[in-house]
Amino acid sequence: MNWIKYSINTTTEAEDFVSAMLMEVGIVSIEIENNVPVSGEKQGGEFEELQPDLPTDDGTSKVCFYLGEDEDHESILSQVKAELAELKETMDIGEGTIDTSITKQEDWINNWKQFFKSFYIDDILIKPTWEKIAPADEGKIFVEIDPGVSFGTGKHETTQLCIRQLKKYAKAGDEILDIGCGSGILSIIANKLLDGKCHLVGTDIDEDCIVSTYENFEINGIPKEAGDFYVGNLTEDKELQDKVGYEKYDIVVANILADIIIGMAPAIYPTLKDGAYFISSGIIDFKENEVKAALEAVGLTIVEINYQGEWVNITARK
Repeated sequence: MNWIKYSINTTTEAEDFVSAMLMEVGIVSIEIENNVPVSGEKQGGEFEELQPDLPTDDGTSKVCFYLGEDEDHESILSQVKAELAELKETMDIGEGTIDTSITKQEDWINNWKQFFKSFYIDDILIKPTWEKIAPADEGKIFVEIDPGVSFGTGKHETTQLCIRQLKKYAKAGDEILDIGCGSGILSIIANKLLDGKCHLVGTDIDEDCIVSTYENFEINGIPKEAGDFYVGNLTEDKELQDKVGYEKYDIVVANILADIIIGMAPAIYPTLKDGAYFISSGIIDFKENEVKAALEAVGLTIVEINYQGEWVNITARK
């Protein structure tokens, strides 16, 4: 299957805002291409190899997304262009033009191998399946991840915010719900942190993500019965809500989008036990107050807010 790649010509300062806009439209397969050198801090650890030489950073960036041949390109592009025009009224997004090219699915999957290298999030090593563990890393908590066509390697700020909250609040014996599980990375890390002493349930609207999650479970030596994962939209699917269950979870984690969290808040509240935590991210900074208001409106109490770059984590409690 061929995919159409659309590249929005923008600036490095605006790329997070353009990415957030695409997510709001419902596009989650996003790449950013720029010439900004990645620091060790940004990588979450240090690489042994040197970065390739890059052209001089001129402040420009391309925010890219992919659409399958069977998707409604005209409608989606119309939404994107309208949102870009709205962004232009409030900030400098550069050219704001869109280039088009074609890529094959196998190329898209294999391209991960060029850019995804081992890195640390605090004391947790995240590594791709095709890299060996260095002798210095032996004995440490590590997660092998092969993202394939699903979202989630752990590099994005939103994922790291969620991981640090899981480290803080998760405890042995917990029931944990992972909404928008993607590659399964948050579920896998929860399992690793608790030495397998938890039960996981996850949802995602994309069937490929469920497949990828179970594949990554196997890669990490986690038995399939450690988690139950379902395809569907928890916001509006009563059957899925019944499968997931009510007043069942010690922790619910959602690394998705601000507007989805807002719309899903009434469905999230009933899943939580009294005293349980809701850990959310995927929230661009200018959406923080809207998400806080939505969570408080359903009866949750905000206990912690954290920031990384332009992204926000909100942790609330029932």
